Amino acid sequence: MRARLLMGLQEALEAIINTLEPRPLGTEEVRLEEALGRVLAEDVEAPIDVPGFRRALMDGYAVRAQDTFGASVEEPARLKLVGRVEMGQAATVSVGPGECVEVSTGSMLPEGADAVVRLEDTVLDGQDILVFEPAVPGQNVMEAGADIKAGELVLRAGDFLTPQKLGVVSALGLRTVRVFRRPRVAVISTGVELVRPGEPLGPGKIYDINWLTVQLAVKAAGGEPFFLGTARDDSAELADLMAEGLEKADLVVATGASSVGSSDVVRDALSRLGAQVVVDGIRVKPGKPTVVAKAGGKPIFCLPGHPTSALITFTVFVEPVLARMSGLKGLTRPVLRARLASRIIPDTGRHNFVPVSLSKGPDGSLLARPVLKGSGAITSLSHADGYIEVPEGTEFLPEGTEVEVKLFWPPWP
Repeated sequence: MRARLLMGLQEALEAIINTLEPRPLGTEEVRLEEALGRVLAEDVEAPIDVPGFRRALMDGYAVRAQDTFGASVEEPARLKLVGRVEMGQAATVSVGPGECVEVSTGSMLPEGADAVVRLEDTVLDGQDILVFEPAVPGQNVMEAGADIKAGELVLRAGDFLTPQKLGVVSALGLRTVRVFRRPRVAVISTGVELVRPGEPLGPGKIYDINWLTVQLAVKAAGGEPFFLGTARDDSAELADLMAEGLEKADLVVATGASSVGSSDVVRDALSRLGAQVVVDGIRVKPGKPTVVAKAGGKPIFCLPGHPTSALITFTVFVEPVLARMSGLKGLTRPVLRARLASRIIPDTGRHNFVPVSLSKGPDGSLLARPVLKGSGAITSLSHADGYIEVPEGTEFLPEGTEVEVKLFWPPWP
C-alpha cells in the first residue's frame, strides 16, 4: 500500500484557513459586565464629552490667574473666599475679581475661574485666602472634552474588550456593546478505555483528561464549549456524535482515535458524514495523525488522544480558526526567551513542538527544560509551561541554546 503524503506545517495551516474560511458568526448586544474578553463588532463613538465639564485637578482654590500674578511668600495675593464647590455638585457660585472658591479634586470649576492654586500654596486668613505662588491660566484645570470629545472614535470593531476598554465605554455612559457571537464548540472524547472523573475506575481503564482540557482551551480562545460525550473506537458511534455536534455547534473537536491503527475509525466516521477531508496527517511532532475536515460548512478537528499532544495541536491548528470565528484576526502566545537546560534531539523529518518547563538558573537567567516523558505521560501536561518549535530538518539543539518559549497561558489577541 502506498504511504500517504503528509502535509508540512505551513501547508496544513494554509489549507485549514483557505478551505474552512472561518469568519465571524453574527453579532449580539451584551451588558458591559458580560463583555469581558468579547470582540467588539462595531465602532464606538463618544456620545458626550469626557469630562463633560471643566474640573479641578487639585484640592485648593479656583481663582482668576491674573489675580495671583506676582504673588510670593513675602507678598502673597489676598483673595476673598466666596464659597465652596463639593465634588459631584453643580457650581452655583462664581469667581469675580479678587475672589476665590474652594474646590476638591474633580470638582466642577466655577464660572469666572481659569486656574486652581494648590491648597499647600495657600493659608486661610479669616475670610480671606493668602496665595503664595502665582498661577497661570489653565493651571490644574481639565477642560470639558479634554479626555474624549463628543463624536470621537474611541474603540474600533475588532477590538478585544479588556477591563480598561470597558471602563472607557462606561465613562461614555453606555450600558451595552455589540459584540461578535462566540462560536459554540462540541467536544468529543474517543476511546473504550476512557472513564469520566467521579466514576469507578475498572481494570485497564483511565480517567479522561481531554474532555476538560479541551473545553477549557476552547473557552480561553473565546469559544463556548460543551461536552457531547465519549465514543468508543467505533466509526458509527463517532459519526453519530459528530453529526450531533454539527447540528448543535459551529465547530467540532474530537480527541483520540486518530493514531496509527485507529485512524480508519476517524476516516470512516467522516465518510459517513460526507465530510470533505482538508488535512489527513501533518509532518509535525506531536500531531502527525491530526485530521481536519469540513461538513455542512462547519469545521471538524480530530486531534491525538494523548493529553499534551491534544493541547499542542489544539493551540497550533484549532485556535487560529476559533479566533477568526470570534471576530479576531488571530491569537498570539506570550513569548519568553530562555536557554535550554538540556539538549534536544528532535525528529528531523517533522516540525517538532517540544513542551518545556521554566525555571530560574543559578545566575538568575531563565531556563527551559524539555519535558520528555512522552506525550502520553500526565506529568508532561502538568509540568509544561509552554513549548518551543524546532523546524523540520534540525538535527540537534545543544544545552545552552537560546530559544523562544511560547507560553500555553494566556492566549492573547
